[in-house]
Amino acid sequence: MTTGPWHNCDNEAAGKFIEKMKKIQEEAKAVLGKAQKKMSKFIDKKQGEEEEYKVEDLVLVSTKDSK
Repeated sequence: MTTGPWHNCDNEAAGKFIEKMKKIQEEAKAVLGKAQKKMSKFIDKKQGEEEEYKVEDLVLVSTKDSK
């Protein structure tokens, strides 16, 4: 029926519940993995969009965090 610490379980309903929870956990891992890849692609794309400045370019500098 099942493996792990519950393999000696005689209650069929408990065994089914454990199997269902394992399946849900596997599905959640797969969905989270897909989301992680999607977010990673988005972040990598955004990080690649750095602006290059040349000497004598005018820029706006914030003093918010300077002390």
